[in-house]
Amino acid sequence: MDWIERMNHAIKYIEDNLLDNPDSLEAAQFANASLYHFQRMFHMLTGFSVGEYVRNRRLSLAAQDLLTGTEKIIDIAFRYGYESPESFSRAFVRLHGVSPSDSRKEGIRLKLFAPLSFNLSIKGDISMDFKIKTLGPFSVSGKGIRVPTENGENFKRIPLFWKECEQDGSLKKIEKITQTSKNGLFQGAMLAVLCYNESDTNEEFSYLIGAETLDNPAEMEIVKVPAMTWAVFESIGPMPDAIQDVWKRIFSEWFPQSNYEHAPAPELEVYPPEVPNQKNYYCEVWIPVIKKK
Repeated sequence: MDWIERMNHAIKYIEDNLLDNPDSLEAAQFANASLYHFQRMFHMLTGFSVGEYVRNRRLSLAAQDLLTGTEKIIDIAFRYGYESPESFSRAFVRLHGVSPSDSRKEGIRLKLFAPLSFNLSIKGDISMDFKIKTLGPFSVSGKGIRVPTENGENFKRIPLFWKECEQDGSLKKIEKITQTSKNGLFQGAMLAVLCYNESDTNEEFSYLIGAETLDNPAEMEIVKVPAMTWAVFESIGPMPDAIQDVWKRIFSEWFPQSNYEHAPAPELEVYPPEVPNQKNYYCEVWIPVIKKK
């Protein structure tokens, strides 16, 4: 329950400071997490970033002020952090579907974006098989991109990136690298390395498709992964839906109930050389972890 309580403390801090630009770093401290991992876990659990949450909460409160008062729209806009009525109106329309002035008309429906509250939900219908392994260090060579997270864009962009790498020949180059690592730590599997860049935020993160390597092939990016303890999760089913479901369950079900916390290291997806759209396709998600103190 400590994990749930810490996340709720972070939400309370954000709610108490909605009009004063809540600091994500301070919110992360309430959650006893690094800024990056707090932002990432927040997004995986809720489907939106901390910034989106603050923006939607402010616009929800602004809608209540418009309905219950006679203040000028410009005054309400300034109160909730907008520098002009125009920027406030654009954001208001995106959330509520109507302009601030139209929201005051009788019969207009507005959206209520309520404060978050994290609760532990124990689900016993589908088990999550995992194992703890200590492994590394090792290097991965491949091709990487920056992936936006807003509105779940990462779940769309990553499958497209795999198709792009297939079309431009990058996957064939990476497959050749796997041939040299058949006796390595991952036995010829293709790897995806996530969140390996210090500039990763809740708005975007780094994602590289590659293979374990002992050198640095020409025109390839290289990522050095440190020795870590990993929680390894099975994904069984066609890509990409099966592994995306595993990712969501790791953050919404496993972390809240486990004795582990996310460690400051990249995450991995391990893809054996099989057909990924098969019904029983097996792959793995590797999460760097440390035991809770």
